[in-house]
Amino acid sequence: MHVPVLLLETIALLDPKQGEFFIDGTLGGGGHSKIILDKIGKTGKLLVVDLDKKATDQFKEETAAENVIIANDNFAKLPEILKKHKLRRADGLILDLGFSSDQIELSGRGFSFLRDEPLLMTYSDENEPLYQLLTRMKQEEIEAVIRDYGDERYAGRIAREIREKIRRREIIRSSKELADLIKRAVPANYEHGRIHPATRTFQAFRIYANKEVENLESVLANIGKIVTKGGRVAVISFHSLEDRIVKNYFRNYAKEQKVEILTDKPVTASIAEVSQNPRSRSAKLRAVKILKS
Repeated sequence: MHVPVLLLETIALLDPKQGEFFIDGTLGGGGHSKIILDKIGKTGKLLVVDLDKKATDQFKEETAAENVIIANDNFAKLPEILKKHKLRRADGLILDLGFSSDQIELSGRGFSFLRDEPLLMTYSDENEPLYQLLTRMKQEEIEAVIRDYGDERYAGRIAREIREKIRRREIIRSSKELADLIKRAVPANYEHGRIHPATRTFQAFRIYANKEVENLESVLANIGKIVTKGGRVAVISFHSLEDRIVKNYFRNYAKEQKVEILTDKPVTASIAEVSQNPRSRSAKLRAVKILKS
C-alpha cells in the first residue's frame, strides 16, 4: 500500500480551508488528495492530475465526490487543463515528485528492477519507451543520463555495457534484462550491499524517459498562471537535481517579491517516518505563498 511522504508537514504548509480550490498535480496513490478533499469540504473543489491512467481510474473508483475533477494528463500542461475545464487559478498546488509504490509494483511498465516486465519505463504511451530510446542514444548520452539523473558513480561502465549489447543488435527489452546487465557492470561489493546496483540507473532512466525535469521546469515557470495570489505551493522532491531546480525557482521568485518562502530550509522526514517508510529518507519539501502572479 502506498504511503504518502511528509503528509502532515505538507498539509500544514498548504493549509487547505473550507471552500478552497486545490490541485494535486501528481495524484499517484491519492494520499495527499484524500486529506485535502476532507479539508476543503463539499464547498471546495479539487483537481487531480496524473499521466498514469491506472492512478486516475483508481481514484475515480475510490472517490465519488462531485467536487473532484480528474485529468489523465501531464502536470506540465496545467494552464491548458485549467482552461479546458473552465477552472480559475487555484488556492493551492501540491507536486509530489516521488514514485508511488503502487506504480512500481502494479504498473507492468518496467519500473521495478525486481520484476521481469517490458522495458517501457514511461507513465503512459505518450512518451517513447526506454528500450527504443536506448537503441538511438550514444554511449556518452547514456552515461550523462545515468550520472546526472542517478548520481551513479559507475555510469561509464553501465553505459558501455548497454552500448556493447546494442552494437550486437541485442535490444534490451525487459526490466530484468537491464537490471542483470547493470549488476554485471558494477563491482560485486556495490555500495556494500546497502542498495540494489540498479537502483540509481533505473531512477535516472525513469526521469529521462518521462521528461520529468522538463515537466518540472515548465510547471514552475508557469506557476503564476496556475495558483492565485495568496495561494500556497508545496513541492516534494527525491533527487538533488529536482530539489535544486525547485529551490532556484522559489529563490528567484522571492527576489522578485512574487512569493514568500515558507520553508527556509527543506523539510525532511523524521527518524520515525524513515523507520516506517525508508523511501522518505531522500524526500525534501519546499513551499511558498504566492504574493503576486
